[in-house]
Amino acid sequence: MAFNRFVFYYSSASVNHLPLPPLRILSKSTLPFLIYPHKLSKFSKLPLSSHNPAIITRTLCLSSPLSSMESSPEGYRRNVGICLINPSKKIFAASRLDIPNAWQMPQGGIDESEDPKTAAIRELKEETGISSAEVLAEAPTWLTYDFPPEVREKLKQQWGSDWKGQAQKWFLLKFIGNEEEINLLGDGTEKPEFGEWSWMSPEQILDLAVDFKKPVYKEVLAVFAPYLE
Repeated sequence: MAFNRFVFYYSSASVNHLPLPPLRILSKSTLPFLIYPHKLSKFSKLPLSSHNPAIITRTLCLSSPLSSMESSPEGYRRNVGICLINPSKKIFAASRLDIPNAWQMPQGGIDESEDPKTAAIRELKEETGISSAEVLAEAPTWLTYDFPPEVREKLKQQWGSDWKGQAQKWFLLKFIGNEEEINLLGDGTEKPEFGEWSWMSPEQILDLAVDFKKPVYKEVLAVFAPYLE
């Protein structure tokens, strides 16, 4: 697996489909998660791709209320996760600067009154510099993980709030730009979090994730599996 090193170097070091909670099946011809029209986000730069408007419209009409608007579990910090795939259906991951040998998919906190999908697009740009991406799907429920005690204490000092862990709303996005766009300094608004990046298989994503995130990653990859095959 070839890693892509950033402009300045920081040293860094079988998907098991777990049972998912019952999902609301929209119809026999639709998938058990929210599907978005194949139109580019306001940040995208490339032309629109072809799609079948009739199928997309039917899916969206039947998926009410939108799960993005549902309440997240109490005691958990509201967060978004981004599963970004390239045309070869490989998944974007980056190595953390603060945890040796730990790789993860982009994620970040949701601002007050911010829509989760908007937060996902913002966080992706802040962390990776990527703006050329389109939203393909959304996980149907909030997924949570608990912080290990030492991580919880560290983040309590950093954030000034004591959260049990994070409640994440996950989105599947497709990268439609050029790799020159990827910049781990992000858009310059936040401190860099990553040292290297790579396109990975689902198995590699799980192998290199920190242990306390693995259960959520398994669920995310199971939900988005139809797009990864």
